[in-house]
Amino acid sequence: MTRRKVIVTVAPTSNFHGKEANPALPVTPAEIADSVYDCYNAGASVVHLHARDENMIQSNDVNIFRDMNNRIRQKCNIILQNSTAPANKPGMELSIDDGLSVLDAGAEMLSLDCGPLVVKFGDVTRTQVWTRDWLTNAASEMQKRNLKPEMEIFNNTNLEDVINVLKPAGVINMPPSVTLVLGMNRAAQGGMEYSMDNLYFMVKKIPSEFVWTAMGIGGANQHRATCGALLLGGNVRVGFEDNIYYRPGELATSNAQLVERIVLTIRDMGMEPATPDEAREILCIKKQ
Repeated sequence: MTRRKVIVTVAPTSNFHGKEANPALPVTPAEIADSVYDCYNAGASVVHLHARDENMIQSNDVNIFRDMNNRIRQKCNIILQNSTAPANKPGMELSIDDGLSVLDAGAEMLSLDCGPLVVKFGDVTRTQVWTRDWLTNAASEMQKRNLKPEMEIFNNTNLEDVINVLKPAGVINMPPSVTLVLGMNRAAQGGMEYSMDNLYFMVKKIPSEFVWTAMGIGGANQHRATCGALLLGGNVRVGFEDNIYYRPGELATSNAQLVERIVLTIRDMGMEPATPDEAREILCIKKQ
């Protein structure tokens, strides 16, 4: 009997918190590359990446992303997925175009946040207005470069825009790949809380030809959301960007520890983690 293959994405670093939240969180290109290699060996097939400059300030400098991507590629063939979210630089209001500077950094996938969000981080509130026109144009630029968009879905209207606007526009190569982001409601107006009801509601709306992943923000949500995704036939994302804890009150020692736990769960459920090349086949990504 063939076991279902599950794509495990790891998000090892953050556009928000740093080592002050968990000293094990990698921030430099070298630290991130080492962490990703450990996650690859633990069973991850995709890595979702953010970057920081030499002062450890969040950055979308294409040269930093190239350096990080090259370091990772020298170690393993994990699928590189660069974030296109505006870098969360303290005291700066950045354009939503900020993240598009990484289009030519050498990744195979790029994230695409699929709707307006009002995000509060500390004392700062930032409004990110990803309009339908902007999303269509951004997806078109990715398509021209043969890059796969990983469309981040924060609520049902984001998903409906992907189904009813982006897909009909012909700017997304099949199969569309979406990630359900649950538990963002505390930090973002426009985010949905995690519950199995909310996850099931969203999954029922996803067309059968889509490839979907679920993630949960925070220690109370990550493992429950990913286990829920496995039960409903989806893929999973873990890592320090979304959650820094292994158990309530117990910091995770590494990103690989979180990958190891979900891989064990996948196998306990009678499935197998996809290798990077198997994930490329599922996502219809041509190996670069």
